[in-house]
Amino acid sequence: MSEALFEHAANTIQAGSKSFAAAARLFAPATRRSVLMLYAWCRHCDDAVDGQALGFGAAPAGHAPERALAALREQTRRAYAGEPMRDPAFAAFQEVALRHGIAPRHADDHLAGFAMDVGQAHYETIEDTLRYCYHVAGVVGLMMAGIMGVKDEAVLDRACDLGLAFQLTNIARDIVDDARIGRCYLPAAWLREAGIPLAEVALPRHHAALARVAGRLVAHAEPYYASAAVGIAALPLRSAWAIATARYVYRQIGIEVMRRGARAWDGRAGTSRVMKLWLLVKGGIAALGSRLRARPARPAGLWRRPAAAPAAGA
Repeated sequence: MSEALFEHAANTIQAGSKSFAAAARLFAPATRRSVLMLYAWCRHCDDAVDGQALGFGAAPAGHAPERALAALREQTRRAYAGEPMRDPAFAAFQEVALRHGIAPRHADDHLAGFAMDVGQAHYETIEDTLRYCYHVAGVVGLMMAGIMGVKDEAVLDRACDLGLAFQLTNIARDIVDDARIGRCYLPAAWLREAGIPLAEVALPRHHAALARVAGRLVAHAEPYYASAAVGIAALPLRSAWAIATARYVYRQIGIEVMRRGARAWDGRAGTSRVMKLWLLVKGGIAALGSRLRARPARPAGLWRRPAAAPAAGA
């Protein structure tokens, strides 16, 4: 059963996120196993709410996201209670959560992000968008950091920042695809400033203006990527290499979105195999170099995760 769970998780990340799958190969075996199994649970929850498979396809007729979300919450509660799990994604999550002491509030916070989708939350400001980013990605950074043995709240802040940066990049890349299924995570205030009606975000005639909004979002991710880079020094070396590489890969996706401009949504922005190999090398250099650099305090102006106590350093 244990090996079957790992195979399920490995297949899930390979199909669902080639960008992260490439970096995940750099983790030490035990860490990689737990990271992949946590990812499998996150992917399953996302798909269950949307009625998709690995982020693709349309929801089947009669799909009820409210019921799906309620079932996820109940299964998560049962996983923490130590009850037998038949679903591979929840069996994987149970193993990881109990082994690494992942706090139930983190799992609850992640599911709250899907509740925002189910409730069709409105994002008026960038702070509203960042709150969504926290739930769907920032808190995943916290859970991943826990797997890597991080306890320091200041370092956890950096892990959360990386999740925020990843999600801001994802939002910029997927603006049009999201709009086609009735979702928009861009700040409504930014869209009004750009002269783009919320109901017309996906229309090609707005792509030039939309590219400027996407560029603004990618730029907003930069201080979070910078903050995350500081926390890499606190990780075990192989974990630092994997996370530094993932940071470079996702950041490059944002750069590609900006480079394409109005054509950013003609095809899914990504990184080539050759580019990934180069970023892997850069990640290794960054992981080693992080041990030699001073670690400045986290900038005061960055959005702060809920209930995180202010901490200096790291």
